[in-house]
Amino acid sequence: MTHTLRPKDLRAACDPASLPFADSREIPDDPAALAKTQPRAHAALSLALSIAGREYNVYLAGDPGMGRTHFARRFLDPEAARGKVPPDWLYVHNFDDPDRPRAVSLPPGQGKGFKAALAKAVADMREEIPARFEREAYQTEKQSLLRGYNADRETVLDEMEERAKSEGYSLFVDDQGGFTLYPLLEGKVVSDEEFERLDPELKKSLKAKGDRLLEEMGTALRRLSKEERGYRDREKDLERATAGEVVDAHLAALAPYREANPAIDGFLAAMRADILDNLDAFMPQAAQAAAPPPAHGEAPYPDDIFYRYEANLFVDNGSLTGAPVVIEDHPTYFNLMGCIERESEMGALYTDFTLIKAGSLHRANGGFLIIRVDDISANIGAWEGLLRALRSGLGRVEDPAEGGEHVRTRTIEPEPVPLDLKVVLVGPDEAHEMLLYNDERFGKLFKLKAHLQETMPRSEENVRVYLSLAARAIAEAGLPPFDRDALAGLVEYASLLAEDQARLSLKLPLARELMIEAAALARREGAELVGAAHLGLARRARDFRANLYEEEYLEEYDREMIKVATTGEAVGRANGLSVRMYGDYAFGLPHQIACTVGVGHGGILDLEREAELGGPIHTKGMMILKSYLIGRFAQDKALVMTGSLCFEQSYAEVEGDSASGAELAALLSALAERPIKLRYAMTGAVSQSGAILAVGGLNEKIRGFFTVCRRRGLTGDQGVLLPADNVVNLMLDDDILDAVDKGLFHIYPVTTIEEVMEILTGIPAGAPGPDGKFPPESLFALVDARLSRMARCAPMGFSQQQPGQG
Repeated sequence: MTHTLRPKDLRAACDPASLPFADSREIPDDPAALAKTQPRAHAALSLALSIAGREYNVYLAGDPGMGRTHFARRFLDPEAARGKVPPDWLYVHNFDDPDRPRAVSLPPGQGKGFKAALAKAVADMREEIPARFEREAYQTEKQSLLRGYNADRETVLDEMEERAKSEGYSLFVDDQGGFTLYPLLEGKVVSDEEFERLDPELKKSLKAKGDRLLEEMGTALRRLSKEERGYRDREKDLERATAGEVVDAHLAALAPYREANPAIDGFLAAMRADILDNLDAFMPQAAQAAAPPPAHGEAPYPDDIFYRYEANLFVDNGSLTGAPVVIEDHPTYFNLMGCIERESEMGALYTDFTLIKAGSLHRANGGFLIIRVDDISANIGAWEGLLRALRSGLGRVEDPAEGGEHVRTRTIEPEPVPLDLKVVLVGPDEAHEMLLYNDERFGKLFKLKAHLQETMPRSEENVRVYLSLAARAIAEAGLPPFDRDALAGLVEYASLLAEDQARLSLKLPLARELMIEAAALARREGAELVGAAHLGLARRARDFRANLYEEEYLEEYDREMIKVATTGEAVGRANGLSVRMYGDYAFGLPHQIACTVGVGHGGILDLEREAELGGPIHTKGMMILKSYLIGRFAQDKALVMTGSLCFEQSYAEVEGDSASGAELAALLSALAERPIKLRYAMTGAVSQSGAILAVGGLNEKIRGFFTVCRRRGLTGDQGVLLPADNVVNLMLDDDILDAVDKGLFHIYPVTTIEEVMEILTGIPAGAPGPDGKFPPESLFALVDARLSRMARCAPMGFSQQQPGQG
C-alpha cells in the first residue's frame, strides 16, 4: 500500500518563532522590494526610463489581482520625484489668424503668474486709458490740434468766400461742412423764390457762372478735406501715443515673462498693436454700445474684444515637485486628448482659445501616463488618438472625427503641444498578444513588455521581502499592527494563494483585503494587535459570506439527493472530484463516475461529449483511456468492447482531464468485475502509460470530499488519492490536518494507475511477465481475461467507429 501523508506534509507551516519581528511595526521598509518581487517588470520599466524617444512605451502585463497599477505607481513615483518639473502651457490669441490659437510655454509655476499679471494689466489699462484721455495735458494738446485745424479751415473758407464775393456770390457753409452759393443782386442775397422770378436769361447766366465758380472751388475743397484728414490722423496719433504710454507702462510688468519665452514677447507686441487699433473699446460709452457684428475670420464673441487679451492656462505644473504621474481611469477621447468646449449665446454656439481644455495626455506631458487597457479599449476614438499622438509626438486638441467625414461646425485649430512622456499601458497578457498581432502600431510604440510574475520562491529572504510589503500595506491603510503569529499566518496565506508550499503569491491586493477584514474584527474586539485568530476568523467570515451555493450542494449530499457514497463498495463506480467556481469563490465537490462495459465494437462512449457537455480537454482525456487499454492489454489480441463513462447527476459542462484517473479506475473495475472502495475519492490525470499527472484545485477538492465525509461521520478509513506531484500544492486547513493526525482521514500520493487500483480495490494490479501474462488473481489478469472473452464473443470483423466514440 502507498504511504499516507502526514500532517506536516499537508501544509507548509510558518513557525512564528522564525520571524525576527515582534509585530509589523518592527519590519523595516525595503526600498528594493519591487525589484526583488518583480525583477522582469522592474527591469523593463528601468530600461524605459533610460531610453529617450516616443517608441519605448511600456505594456505592464499581469492578471487581475496583481496590483498592476499600484506596482506602476510605486515604481514611477520615486523616479518622477527625481525628475524635472515640466513647463506650464498656455494658449493665447493669434492676432494673425484667430482660428489657430498659439501654444506657449513658461517655466513651471509661471503660467498662473502670467495669466494673473496679464489680467491685472488689462484691467488696469481699461481703467487708466479713459482716465488719461480726461487729463488736462491731453485735452490741451487735443484742443491745440483742433484750433490749428479750425484756423486752417477758416483760412480756406475765407478765401473761398472772398472769391465768391468777387464773382457776385455769397458762400454759405452748414454744420456738416456742405456749402451753397447764393447770387447777390444789388448787394443782397437772392433767395430761391426770388431766383425763380428772375429773367430766364439772367438765371441762366447766374447758374453758369455759379457752376464755373464751384469747379474753381474744388481745389479748395480738396485742400479742406486733406486738412481734415490730417487733423484726424494727428488726433489719432495723439490718442495712440497717450494710450501707448499706458499700455507700455503696464506691459512692462510682464518683462520677466518676455525673457522666459520669445513667443510671449511676440504675443504682447501683437496685443499692444491690437489695443491701440481698438481704443474705442476702452471708452466708457463702448460698454453700453452694442457690439458690431464680427468681421470674417473673427470669433463671434457676443460682447467685447477683451477675451483676446486673456491667457488660457492649459497645463499648470506649478504645484509639482517633480515629473507628473497621471492615472487616467476614464480614458474617453475628451478626457485623454483634451477638448474644445463651446458656449451658447442666443441659440448660437461659439468657441475661442479660452475654451480649450487639457486632457490627461497633456497633464502627463514631461512625465508618465498610466492607462488600463480594458478602460481604453471601450473608447476606440481615444485609442486611435493616443496612437496618433505617440507616433507624431504632438498633443493635438481637436474634435474627433466620429462617423467619418461629414459637415463640421465652425471651430478652431489650436497649435499642438510637443509631447515628451512615457505611457504605461496596464492589462492582461492576452490583451498584449491580441494588440501585438492585430495592430502593427502597437508593436512599434510599445516596445517594452513588463511582465508581472504571480509567485516567488518561499525562501527566508523572500519571506522578509513579502512581510515588508505587508507592513507597508498595513501602514498605508492605517491598520493596527499585526503580531508575530499573524505575520506567520500571512506567509501561510500567501502560499495558499499560490497553491504551492514552496512559493509565495504576489497577488498582494488579495492579501490586503484579508488584512483589512482581520483588522476590522480586531478593532471590534478592542484588541491592540491583530493576531492569527483574527486572520482565521476573517477567512471563515469571508467563506461564510460566499459559500451559500456550496452549503446548498452539501445539503443535497446530506439528504442523498446527490448520490455519492462515502462507504461501501461498487463495481464500475468511483468517486471523482471537481471544483465549482461562483464569482471569486471556489469549492470542491465529489461526483460519482459510473462505467458500464459489454461485448461489441463501439469502443468507449463519452456520454458527456455526446450530450455536448464535455469540453475538448475532457474528450482528450477519454481518448487517452483507450490508448492506455491498447498499450496494456491489446498486444496479443484485438481490443473489442463497448462501454460508456459518465458523471452521474452532473448537468453542467465538464472540462479538463483531472477526472481521467478516476474514470480509468471505474473502467478497469468494470472490466475486472471487482468493486472499488467508495470510501476513497480520487483526482488526477492519467497518461497513456498509466502515470498519474498533476492537476489543479487540490485544496478545494480535498476540502469538498472531507466535508461530505465529516457531515456523514468520519469512519477512520476514508481518504483522497492525489498525484504525488501535487503534494507540494497542498495548503490544507487545521481541521483536515487534525483529522489526518488522529487517523480519521487519509491522503494518498500516487504515481501510477496501478497504485490507484491497489488502494481502491485492495487487489494487487500485477505486472506482465516475460510471456506478457499477468500474475494469476491479479487485477490486471482479470481485466485481460475479460477482454479476451469479449474478443471471442464478438462477431467476426470490426466495424468503423462512429464519431464521438473513443
